[in-house]
Amino acid sequence: MQNWFVVVMGIATVFVVLVLIIALCYLLGFVCRVGKKEDAPAPAATTPAAPAAIPNRAELAAAIAAAVAEYSGTDASAIRILSIKKI
Repeated sequence: MQNWFVVVMGIATVFVVLVLIIALCYLLGFVCRVGKKEDAPAPAATTPAAPAAIPNRAELAAAIAAAVAEYSGTDASAIRILSIKKI
């Protein structure tokens, strides 16, 4: 009879600990959701903002060409930038 008692107590301990782990996960998820809602900023207007215009495209293209040339080890005059798109 003592062997069955050890088996039942072992299985019961495993299930109780698993239930406690699940409860802890739900509790932490609830705490994270509540904290996230409080930190969230007020929603912005529903109309999308217009993309910002780049005032000096030539200077931007020169800076990009210089960075690419430095990274690749080539001359900046050998690099041709065909288009610049904001991503």
